[in-house]
Amino acid sequence: MVSAASFSEKIAATSLGKDNLLSLCDTLACPAALIASLFAVGIRYEGELTAPYLMLAVMVFALTFPGDTRLQSNIASVLFDICVNWVWIAALLILTGYGTGYIEYFSHHDIKVWLWAAPLSEVGATVLLRLAAPALLTLQGPRQRAVIIGMNEQGIALARKIHETPLSRVELCGFVDSRNTERLNPKGEHKLLGDMSRIAQVIREQRISNIYLSLPMASQPRILKLLDDLKDTTASIYFVPDMFVTDLIQGRAGTVCGTPVISVCETPFSGFNGLLKRGSDILFSIGILLLIFPLLLLVAFAVKWTSPGPIIFKQRRYGLDGQEILVYKFRSMSVTEDGGVVTQATKGDSRITPLGALLRRTSLDELPQFVNVLQGRMSIVGPRPHAVAHNEMYRKLIKGYMVRHKVKPGITGWAQINGYRGETETLDKMQGRIDYDLDYLRNWSLRLDIRIILSTVKLVSKDQKAY
Repeated sequence: MVSAASFSEKIAATSLGKDNLLSLCDTLACPAALIASLFAVGIRYEGELTAPYLMLAVMVFALTFPGDTRLQSNIASVLFDICVNWVWIAALLILTGYGTGYIEYFSHHDIKVWLWAAPLSEVGATVLLRLAAPALLTLQGPRQRAVIIGMNEQGIALARKIHETPLSRVELCGFVDSRNTERLNPKGEHKLLGDMSRIAQVIREQRISNIYLSLPMASQPRILKLLDDLKDTTASIYFVPDMFVTDLIQGRAGTVCGTPVISVCETPFSGFNGLLKRGSDILFSIGILLLIFPLLLLVAFAVKWTSPGPIIFKQRRYGLDGQEILVYKFRSMSVTEDGGVVTQATKGDSRITPLGALLRRTSLDELPQFVNVLQGRMSIVGPRPHAVAHNEMYRKLIKGYMVRHKVKPGITGWAQINGYRGETETLDKMQGRIDYDLDYLRNWSLRLDIRIILSTVKLVSKDQKAY
């Protein structure tokens, strides 16, 4: 399975630590580059920095700081991210400029030059920061030596992340655990420094600065004893909760009435992310509907002309929070099944009309769902909605099936571009689709949505899995 995390690179983007000078430089680099390019254009063509340029610089900084952390992302991902982000920022600035009349303070030539210079300056700033990263890391002094107490699943996962982050200030010295060494570390991949009874001695001998407690939450007496033993050291102590035992969906820390909590299953579209998702859905769906309006009329006429029945097939599906919604499709079958039992379409299905076969193969039958997006019932990208009858069947057979309904269903999704488009005739195939749906929820980003949309356009031109 290709994980969405490998595309979003969330681990690399968040693992340097807040006390790392590189993290600050990383979040400042691109906003500073955009402002520097703006100032360069102003001085080059205006001879000085006028008030409109200074005001625009303030707006740009407010929109872009803190910048995305890209220091450890691959180059292709960085270039794609810079282009996508700049399109949104530039579009917002231009629309605001026309709406307020502020754009008249700039010459069209200066605007065109800056629209090209700005993303190039971001690329240059990212390259320079990568070249300077080793020197900046050295300026911060020696790395912080660390030890993990508890060689268990979450402890080993933390060790792996530290080793995969060479620009982090943390230097992992090894583990402390009292259990059998051969059982804990059969391949010798991780260094065992000693057992719990000599923890204070290990801390002093290894000159440890950071201690990560990776012990089960049920081990409260043992944790309390360890904390007492560690009072004689100056090391910073961090608790790594054993949350790896469950499947986190958008797991993050928060507070409820001042009480710290960690979300185990949450929607990715809360707060600003929700506004961003809805705004992108509206903009994309309006643009697409305007482009395909003649095609909609042509398909509607063809459906009506070639077979008896309604043009639009309305089927009940589960939407956000498991609430029933009506989803629109061009009718592609001679029947309009929407009862307690719905049979999935299969290859050579006699119910599918000749025109319907073409519509389903090219996904043209899905086009009316852009109206569902404008209504707020669906998103362009999200888990594909299943018939209510299928939902009721699979929710009893697949663990976590209904979690996919924490977001609006989509016209296309992460599962569809990874081989799960069309018929899911076996339980294993439906399980695979759900796995990808949940992976999308864990790792959502606007960049991932755009990749799915572009991949879908490419896929429908050659895919033969939709019947």
